[in-house]
Amino acid sequence: MSKKHNKKRPVTRSERIKAKATSLNENGHGMIKYQGKSVPVPFLLAGEEALLDLEKVGKHYQSTIQSVIKRSPDRVSPTCPYYYSCGGCQLQHLDYKKQGKLKENQVKGLLPKKKVDPIILMKEPYYYRNKVIASVATQNKKLITGFYKPFSHEVVAIDHCEVQMPQADKILKTLRSLCSKHKIQAYNEDTQNGFLRHILLKMGHKTDEVLVTFVVASKVFPSKAKLLKDLKEAHPEIKSITMNINNRKTSVVLGKEEIILHGDGKIKDNLCGYDFKISSQSFYQINPVQTEKLYQTAMDLAQIKKDEVVLDTYSGIGTISIIATKHAKMVYGVELNKEAVKDANHNAKLNKINNIKFVQADATHAMVQMAKERFHIDVLFLDPPREGSTPEFINAALKLKPKKIVYISCNPYTLARDLKLFEKAYKVERVVPVDMFPHTSHVECISRLVRKEKK
Repeated sequence: MSKKHNKKRPVTRSERIKAKATSLNENGHGMIKYQGKSVPVPFLLAGEEALLDLEKVGKHYQSTIQSVIKRSPDRVSPTCPYYYSCGGCQLQHLDYKKQGKLKENQVKGLLPKKKVDPIILMKEPYYYRNKVIASVATQNKKLITGFYKPFSHEVVAIDHCEVQMPQADKILKTLRSLCSKHKIQAYNEDTQNGFLRHILLKMGHKTDEVLVTFVVASKVFPSKAKLLKDLKEAHPEIKSITMNINNRKTSVVLGKEEIILHGDGKIKDNLCGYDFKISSQSFYQINPVQTEKLYQTAMDLAQIKKDEVVLDTYSGIGTISIIATKHAKMVYGVELNKEAVKDANHNAKLNKINNIKFVQADATHAMVQMAKERFHIDVLFLDPPREGSTPEFINAALKLKPKKIVYISCNPYTLARDLKLFEKAYKVERVVPVDMFPHTSHVECISRLVRKEKK
């Protein structure tokens, strides 16, 4: 091995130290100081002192707790037996009210001069997820379903999850048994052999309808008819079954091609008094209980009047758009995904709504075009992905001059960045954090912006 290659290899050094966490970072990890550097420690709380195994890999440190010497009064015992091995939750060891305060303070820290309301917590912060993506693997010659360990592709076998709707556990248990019975093999990422990669479940909170999607590596589905027959008999609440083909070497779960095996490929749910059809690739908020609070708060902040025109960008299957029609003269929804626009139009018909129109377009391109045409809107909603909006979108919004803007964000960092650009012409009146994902480090925010008066 050459000296040049030796220099490029990461240098690994391990040692055991005693340290105290001074704070928690945005991922819920305790932060310690070591040799002048800040090092995150998973599962360590602020104020706690612990014996740590510290490993230096290259220029970075990784740490694990050997034992907690001084415990925080905010520490609780996680009720989930998989908590310390599964990467799904990050904060189950922290009292739930303190989780909320942590998230609220994170938003306040990023928006120090803004009016940030107390966070809207969940009354019962368990069994809320209506969407489950279970990874499939073989362990000890047995097919298992579960979730990846943090920073790995090693599947942790899970029989019971405390943040997903209980029906998911029952269906996954049935599927593990049926796959064994019908000799369905798990896909192996290393050898690229096998068939079943993931099982995606979507569940209607108010309808109890279930959509099952098999994410597979091949169109050839062994024992398909027998397995589907057994599955439908065991779970009559399953209204649709689809097969999504993903034969690429990728960490992206869903492929582009999907085949309907049973039903119409969709299920129905009710949200804020409206019915919505949901497919495997539809964007639909994961926590239905908190979503109703989120959207009701958004409508309260928008204060839409009967003679006002509303524009909903990044509109997905039309949830916000359709809810806004009750208050507005006219609502326009803009969404890039073609299938989502089809679903949105179907959902408008399903709810017999006429004062609405959906446009398939990139949100930024649509905004720029509307600004050129001096399109009139009174209220603008935007609910972008985690990377936030774009400067071009925001500049176009400033030209369109809506009276009010309601920005729904799933990432407070990109929200803080975008609000700075909006503040050229708008005042941020309120920011309301909402806990959409209890026991995780994620926080959602709704911001109300009003156009500044010209002096």
